[in-house]
Formats: sequence, C-alpha cells, structure tokens
Amino acid sequence: MKKRIWLLAGAVIVMAFAPGCKPKGAQSALSGDAANKVYVAPGEHDEFYNIVSGGFNGQISVVGLPSGRTLKIVPVFSVHPENGWGFSEESKPMLNTAHGFVPWDDLHHIAISTTNAEHDARWAFANGNNTPRIARVDLTTFKTVEILEIPNSAGNHSSPFITENTEYVVAGTRFSVPTGENMDVPIDTYKENFKGSISFISVDKDHGTMDLAFQIEAPPFNFDLARAGKKKSHGWFFFSTYNTEMAHTLLEVNASQKDKDFIMAVNWKKAEQYIQQGKGKKSKAKYAHNVWDEDTHTATSTIKEDILTLNPKELKDIIYFIPCPKSPHGTDTDPTGEYIIGSGKLAAIIPVFSFTKMLKAIEDKDFEGSIDGMPVLKYESVLHGEVNKPGLGPLHTEFDGRGNAYTSMFVSSEVVKWNIETLQVLDRVPTYYSVGHLMIPGGPTGKPHGKYLVAYNKITKDRYLPTGPELAHSAQLYDISGDKMQLLLDFPTIGEPHYAEAFPASLIKDKQVKFYPLEKNNHPRALKGINNARVERDGNKVHIYMTTIRSNFRPDNIEGIRVGDEVYFHVTNLEQDWDVPHGFAVKGANTAELLVMPGETATLKWVPNRVGIFPFYCTDFCSALHQEMQGYLRVSPAGSNTPIKFSTGE
Repeated sequence: MKKRIWLLAGAVIVMAFAPGCKPKGAQSALSGDAANKVYVAPGEHDEFYNIVSGGFNGQISVVGLPSGRTLKIVPVFSVHPENGWGFSEESKPMLNTAHGFVPWDDLHHIAISTTNAEHDARWAFANGNNTPRIARVDLTTFKTVEILEIPNSAGNHSSPFITENTEYVVAGTRFSVPTGENMDVPIDTYKENFKGSISFISVDKDHGTMDLAFQIEAPPFNFDLARAGKKKSHGWFFFSTYNTEMAHTLLEVNASQKDKDFIMAVNWKKAEQYIQQGKGKKSKAKYAHNVWDEDTHTATSTIKEDILTLNPKELKDIIYFIPCPKSPHGTDTDPTGEYIIGSGKLAAIIPVFSFTKMLKAIEDKDFEGSIDGMPVLKYESVLHGEVNKPGLGPLHTEFDGRGNAYTSMFVSSEVVKWNIETLQVLDRVPTYYSVGHLMIPGGPTGKPHGKYLVAYNKITKDRYLPTGPELAHSAQLYDISGDKMQLLLDFPTIGEPHYAEAFPASLIKDKQVKFYPLEKNNHPRALKGINNARVERDGNKVHIYMTTIRSNFRPDNIEGIRVGDEVYFHVTNLEQDWDVPHGFAVKGANTAELLVMPGETATLKWVPNRVGIFPFYCTDFCSALHQEMQGYLRVSPAGSNTPIKFSTGE
C-alpha cells in the first residue's frame, strides 16, 4: 500500500482547545427565519421522534424535532427515582447481571428497528458500555422491556448496530480481554492471551425477544463503531478497529505507531452457514437475560451459562480487513449499501470504499497480507476514492438520501457536506464546539429523511447560562433541505449524548399504549377493585394490598407494623384513563417513590427502623383533591403485640 500523509500535527489538535479559536459569528449564526422553522404551535406535535442516548446517565431521552423539546426520560441501565425504576420490586430484576445488581451503566448508542433497511420504529436498542449489555425499548410504551448481558466482552462500545431486517443486533468489544477458563493471566501477555469478540444477538421478528445467537472470535484489537451492510451489501458488517498494535498501556501513544488501522468486514451470512453445518463450538460463559412481562407488570432475570463461538482462524471467509487511516472512529454505509466510509480521527482525508470492489478483491485474492490467517485487502483495490481536505478530525458520517454525506469534524468544529460519487466538498458549517456524532432522521437506513441534521457537541462554553464548572452538552439543529446548511436551534441535552436516531412521528404516535386494561392485569398481587384492599401478616413480612384512584388510597390508616418488618406495598392504580398515573411514597423509605400507570400494579419494599406514625401520600398530581390523597401507617416496637388494623373508608 502506498503511504499517504494521513496524520495531522499534534499542534493542530491542540488548536481546537486554544482560548482564541472560537468560530467567528457564533452569536449571529441564526438567520431571521430560523425561529419560524422550529416553532411548534401550542397543541401541535413535532414531526420527528428523536431517540437520544444519555451517555453517563445511563438513560434515553425522547426529544421532539424540530422543537428540541425533551418529552420523556426512559430509564434503561440506571435506577430512576422519578418513577421507581430499579427501586420497585418488579423492576429490580431488569438491572441484574452475572456480577449481581448493577444500577448504572454508560449508554452510548441507539439503534431503531428496521424492515427492508427502513425504520419501522417498533423497538429502540441501546448499549450498556461499562457492564456489557444490550437493552430493548418498546416504542408503544417507551419502556425498557428486555436487557441481555454480553459475556466475553468489556467496554461494549461498538454496539448496538442492526441488520436491515433487524435479524441481529451486533456488538463488538471495545476492550479485548482473556476469555475461557483461564482469565488470571499477566497483562503483558496481551497479544497471546487476550481476544476480541463480536456478538450476534438474534431478534424475534414478531415479538422482539433477544437471544445471544453466536460470537465470532477476533484479534485483540479495540472495536470502536460499526454499521451493517444494506441492500447490495446485506449480509455483511463493517467494524472500525484501532490499537491494531495490540498495545496494553498508554494507548494514546502506543496504539498510534502504525500508519493505518483497519475496517473489519464480517460476512455474517457465511457465519450462519458454518453454524448450520455444526461448526460452531459451545463454551461456558455466565450472563443474565432480563425480560419485562407486560401481563404481570414484572421482570424476571435468568442466568445463562453457554454460548456458541466461531473461530475465523479455522473457518475461512468470515473476516477480511480493509486498511484505513489510523484510529478510525465511525464506519458508515450509505443508503445504497455500495459505499463504506471510514473516518480516521487523526486523518486529513476521508476514504470511501466500494463494496463491489471489495468483493472483486476477495474473488481475485488481491491481498497485501494477513492477520492470524485472515486476509488484509489492498487499499487501492477496495478504494472508491478519497475526500481531500474535508476538515480536521473526521468522526461520523450520515446521509440525506440525495447522494450527499455529512461528516462531523471534531478538531475544526464543523459539519462538512460532500457528494458520495464525486467526493467533492459542497458545504461546511461551524458547530459550537467540538462536534461528535451527527444525526439525520433515517440517516443510517436505506431511506433517510434529509430535512434536518442534529450535531451533538462535547463542549458548550458560552452557548447557555453558566452553571459552574459543569456545563450542559449541546445539540444543534440544522436545516439541510437546501443546497446550504442552516443553523436553526441550540438546545441543551440530558447527560452526555453520543448518538441518536430519529424517525417520523407518524410511524408510532397513533400506536401508543394509553393505559393497561385492568382485566388483563395478571400481576399476582393485583387488585381489580377496592373491595379486596387489605393488610396481611406472614411472619415478619407484611403485605399491604392497596388501591389508588382519584383521590384516595385504600387502605389509608394501617396499624400493627413493627420495627424490622419487611413491608410490601402492592399498589394497583384503578384508573382506566390516559395520563392519570398515581404516585406512592412513605416517609423514611430508603428506596424511592412508585409511579404507577393506569391499570398497573407495582410494589415498594420498606423496612421501618423506628417507632412512630409515618404518613404516605400520592406524589403525582391527579385531581383537585390531590393534597387529600394520603394515609398514615403506625409502627410499633419490635416484639409488640399490636394487632393488624386498617381502614378502607367503610
């Protein structure tokens, strides 16, 4: 491969953070008609749902576009006191792992389900980066309904990316680690004992249920991001890799020695063939599979203990490597599936590879070497062309469906628009500041909606009112419907968003669940009416079967509880009307409140540690007499003989 000048001087990178390099015109970038383009009148709805990762807060935010309004926070991998996620007895199993209860994770990426490479918006998938997991969110309820832990993985960053019919959610490990029975190895034996892994998680086409179908062993590289092939390249997956030096310390220096890294092309259709031929190997690995049941309003957690593994060193034709500028971040495929875009973080070009040329190079065995027996294709043989001088620090590319690509430039803080065929730069606009991911509604699919682009920026500095050392991260909305990009709106974000996907609101807004029919509530502690409200003692456990309805609890006066008892409030919301949840909180509980949806049952566990009278009340405004929705619970000393007594208003 011919050598190219791909690296930028270190001084150029430092420029991005130098005090005097704020882009000119930062306060005047918005044109006079921008406000009209993002205005959504009272009572009107946004055109797009934007599903946004929350980064280190572990949640998902739902944002309307073009208004930029945050509509909901969906709890996923982190406990959420606002609605009792991870605190209620029913939701606790959703956060179980092979390591035990893990109430936090780092949620980086979103994938919306597709059919024929177009968004169908049935489910949203999200990754847990720290303790590797994949979550599935039902987009009729905006509730997390499944979480699958990923074994043999560490730093589940390169996920969740989906095939064009959501056959698989695919996850690559960021950190290669030892696997198998002997994991106690010296770190400096990295090259010999560490492995990468690529996990293919199957998705049931009707119900969405996930299962870890198989894993492919990979060299001990770091895997950053990925995209599935689509249309003509359906059946392939493309992963960006770095640290092909296989360093294990000071990666900033030691993983930047070579002049190239790779895009790893995976032929998953071939992998399926090997599995059908019985060539996969079963191995032991412990991981949790957590599923929410909407009939019982309860989660269950199952620990699984084996996986199916394919070794591409032994089974050929699964993996090929495409040389790419060093330290690539994003790897993206265009709407036709023909072009694969690599983005080297330290590069001054953007390489565009051709899927057709890749197949030809494989057929002709046009290789320049191999890695563990897996071929490295010649750069020139696979290359469609290079976008020259696009900007500094290319990261991620999205598409508008009109033959144009948009790439974020982290160092030069801008978005660059370029033509995929001609590779000519067509436009560029500044971002404020240091942009990471981009999002165009439908951008990673075969049918982008090329109207808006959102840039997710890492540094905000002067964009909003200052809030001490920590500032909100920034999203910026651009109109890309014309030849020139136009900045329309700045809005702060929840957590540190990395990636988002958006789709037309019309796909799901009329499919939303409004309440849970009481007759279908199969929770074992559910009440279908007020007549069965009661309190029962079972040893040191006390079960309070409680109903809520505007504007009372039944029972509302409870006696006979003792210090040290395990008290379970099983609360059923009897409402059968949209947007009438009820909350429940009791003084001194060291968990959180419950927020119980109409027709739902939820359970709060409380262990009183002192004698006294403890009020409980509704935490969510429900009617004009909301303040009157309360009750009292008497706690007597441990060992006392105070009998169970309760009031239901009769």
